[in-house]
Amino acid sequence: MEAEEALESIRQIFEERKGKVVLLGKLEEKVFLLSWQGMDYGDMTYKIYKPTGKPYTEQYFREIGKKLIDKIKRVLNIDDLEKRYFRQELENFFDKNYNYPTKKLSDITAPEPDYTTSQELPNNTPSELNHNPFIPFNGRVEEKYLFFDREREIRRVFEVLSSGSSVVLIGEEGIGKSSLLWMICQKAETRLKVKRQPVFLDLNLLHNESQFYSELCHEIGIPDSKDYQLTRNLRSCKILLAIDNVGKLTGEGFTRNIRDYLRGLAEGSNAPLKLILAATEPLNNLFNDSQEQGNTSPLAGICQEEHIHPWNEATMRTFITNRLARTSVSFAEEEIIQLIQESGGHPRKVMQLCYQTYSRYVESLQ
Repeated sequence: MEAEEALESIRQIFEERKGKVVLLGKLEEKVFLLSWQGMDYGDMTYKIYKPTGKPYTEQYFREIGKKLIDKIKRVLNIDDLEKRYFRQELENFFDKNYNYPTKKLSDITAPEPDYTTSQELPNNTPSELNHNPFIPFNGRVEEKYLFFDREREIRRVFEVLSSGSSVVLIGEEGIGKSSLLWMICQKAETRLKVKRQPVFLDLNLLHNESQFYSELCHEIGIPDSKDYQLTRNLRSCKILLAIDNVGKLTGEGFTRNIRDYLRGLAEGSNAPLKLILAATEPLNNLFNDSQEQGNTSPLAGICQEEHIHPWNEATMRTFITNRLARTSVSFAEEEIIQLIQESGGHPRKVMQLCYQTYSRYVESLQ
């Protein structure tokens, strides 16, 4: 079922339910169509704009999406409807209850919910005004609606992966490599040409090769194994293995053997593994034991480098504007200039400085 067809079915069902008419707003309908196509809220910011031409924020689309899903659940009397399974779960509902397009909705006897139409979300909500929008100011960003920018890098990474190569993200501490690595895993299902199961490993949490192999097997869903047995277990698998803090492989609990082994599993366009790594420097510099033997690093030989640079001024200004869009706070131009200068474009520093500035505004109003 195509997106427009599904939306028309929803409209018809809304009108048929016990004679009541429940309307979807125009923005809700647009979010419905893009959600049906598998688009996440972050990508919607590039597809739907305000009448003024300015973009909506990811948080705004997130709230529109929640409102849309809650309304559909109430009207259809269904309990399970999640954004990531939006199309699948609605198609299951249509198949079970609605023989499209020749028959009417089958009669469902659950009590009719007390639903009403509602206006589009306002520009500001009380819940937004009471929370600092500049979060998280430390660590990896795992929520799609909080992730910002890096679409160019994401597009290039998927181009390389789809060509059959592996990738290493290179950038200094705090530049956003971990967040980008995580987000690539979240987008892999819809962006990779050849379907692969994304597996994310953070080497800050693994201290030796035994833990590495055990966690790898657990995340893939195969029995604990290593060496030849692991190779056999992976023959029927297609994995996108994302390794954060790959420099930890230089630690005492690891040897060059693990890097040689990972290279062997990732070589070739039809290999069971494709790698995407995050490192603070080029792999040949990071693993200098290879240089001592007159060789290149095993992983450097198969990974194309993607350098992650600081945000430029325009990106920082857009970030600040987007995060403040649903609050009653505005930063003065002098403050924004100071934030840009002090942060140097490092996303983590930008976030921390903006968090502090916003907190001072809130405190001054109390």
